[in-house]
Parts: sequence; C-alpha cells; structure tokens
Amino acid sequence: MNWNKKIILFIVFSLQLTIFLQAQDLHFSQFFNAPLTDNPANTGFIPDADYRLGASLREQWASILSNPYKTVSIFGDAQVLRNKIENGWLGLGGVILSDVAGSGNLRSTEVYGSLAYHQMLANSSLLSAGFNLGWANKSIDVSKLTFPDQFNGNFFDAQLPTSAVLNANNVSYFDMQVGVNYAYFPDEKTYIHFGYSIDHVNKPEETFFTTNGDSSTIPMRQIFFADAILKVSEIVIINPNAYFTTQAGATECMLGMTANFRLTDGGEKQLILGLYDRVGDAIVPMAGFEINHIRFTFSYDVTTSELSNFNDSEGATELNIMKKGFYNDYNGNQRQSLCPQF
Repeated sequence: MNWNKKIILFIVFSLQLTIFLQAQDLHFSQFFNAPLTDNPANTGFIPDADYRLGASLREQWASILSNPYKTVSIFGDAQVLRNKIENGWLGLGGVILSDVAGSGNLRSTEVYGSLAYHQMLANSSLLSAGFNLGWANKSIDVSKLTFPDQFNGNFFDAQLPTSAVLNANNVSYFDMQVGVNYAYFPDEKTYIHFGYSIDHVNKPEETFFTTNGDSSTIPMRQIFFADAILKVSEIVIINPNAYFTTQAGATECMLGMTANFRLTDGGEKQLILGLYDRVGDAIVPMAGFEINHIRFTFSYDVTTSELSNFNDSEGATELNIMKKGFYNDYNGNQRQSLCPQF
C-alpha cells in the first residue's frame, strides 16, 4: 500500500472517529432551505405564504468513502392565530432529521417540534422569538469499527485486539434550541432579515463510552445568519445570504447569493441560480426552478480545501424540494406579502 492510500485511510478514519466521539450537528449547504433547524424563531415566519413543507437530501464524500454520509430532512410549519392576535401570530412546526455516516453506520434520528411568536412593529418590521424541543437517538454498528491500535502497518485489521471499549451502541437524549430574529421591509422591493440562535441550551450528554462529565456534554452551538430579498428589476429578484456557526471551537461560514428569474408574466415559473462559498472548504453552485409555488433546487459542493487532493474536488450533492401555500384563495389574494414578489 502506497503512502497516498495510507493518508486517505487516516483521513477517513479521523473523520469517522471525530463523528463517533463528539456530537456533530447535521447541516446542509442550502442552509436557507432548512429554516427551522437554523433558528426556531423562523417557525411560521413565512413572508410570502401561510404554510410551507420541505424536504432535503444530502450525500457527502461519495468519492472517497464506501459508505458516504447521507442526511435527510423533512419539515413543515404554518402560521396560526393570525386573526386572533393583534398585529401578530404564532408559528407551529416540526422537523425530522435522519443521517447515516461512515463505515460504522453511525445512525442519527432527531425529531423536533417548534413554536414561535411573531409581532409586527409598526408597518415595516417584525420581531420573532421561538424555541424547539426534540428527541435524538444515535446508534452505531460496533462490528464495523476499527481503532488506531488495530493498524498493522498496512491497513486497519478488525481481528487485532483493541483497548477501546464501548459501554453502549445506542444513546438517546432530549434537546432544546432557542432563537430570535428581526425583519425589516420598508418597501415592496426591499426585505432584510437576520437572526441568532443557540442549540443544545439544555446541555444534553451523548457518548457511547462511560459518561465522563463535561467530555460527554454536547457543546452549545451558536448560529448567526443574515439575508435580504431585493427586487432589482421586473424579471430579477436577488437573495444574498450570510451564515456563520461556531461549536466547540470549530466554525463554519457561508456567503453567497441566489437569483430568481421570472419566466412567465405572473411569476408562476421561475429559474433559480445561485453560488455560495463555504469559506476555506468549498464552492457551492446551485440551480433550480419554481412552478406554482413548488421549488426544486440542486447544489453541488466543489471542494477547495486540501481534501480536494484526495476526492478530486467532489464534495457533496444536495437536493431540496419546498412547497409554499395559502390556507385558501382569499388569503392568497388579500394578505400582503412582506417580501418582494413578481
């Protein structure tokens, strides 16, 4: 076995072990299409509809792993009590996340329910606050794992003895996230939105080994985001986005923009093009289309970090489907949209 293959094995094992030993939150390159996991204050925060349903599928590192990471998300949220609360409403929603990672088949299943309150401030801004409560389960197939002391000089040999001992191969815990956001929409062509949230505020413990105080506690994760929707012409609406998250000293920053191009007079059909940069890691081009409030978007992570030497820049693929709608035609025709539209 040549040194390049040894290095690849070491990288793969390190990635696998990192996920195995520490809590790693699931995430998507199309973060703007996962609003409830970004910030529970986004629950029911739907500027141009009454409800929405969405699903995402992500596959990562298929070029270097025999079992690539696969993440699936399904969510839905809606506005309620809109006619019962003066200049405000509640948002109700839920998310189901499922993930399979690495050769050890680390499986994650997370189910969250979220609640948010939204209050109009005058006629051109909105303040929101929300939280979610969830249950998470993680399991692993120990028979498919190898450890550093099982490396025989050429490859990892599962037949060799190891000092690593797992106390459990299945763990569950309750989790909580809180968040706030603010939106400003001074005219029909301008919409600005930003928010902040904290994951794991209840500090749940997660480990397959013996519980060991702080080392088993999932670190809190902070998420900041900002975006705008700007109507630059009668046929083009742009959506610049910024996203930053930090957890246990690790950070992720994404910057980019999506543009919607009107294809029909009423905007029922739209072409969607976007480009994002996960700083220091990948460039993410995106393309899609929207037909009658159903949107399909596909993105591809082109690796730009040193890992590109081993995966030929082939990072991850991601598909998102989202449907927005109104409870009835009257709402769709009469309720004022808070963001620019065609």
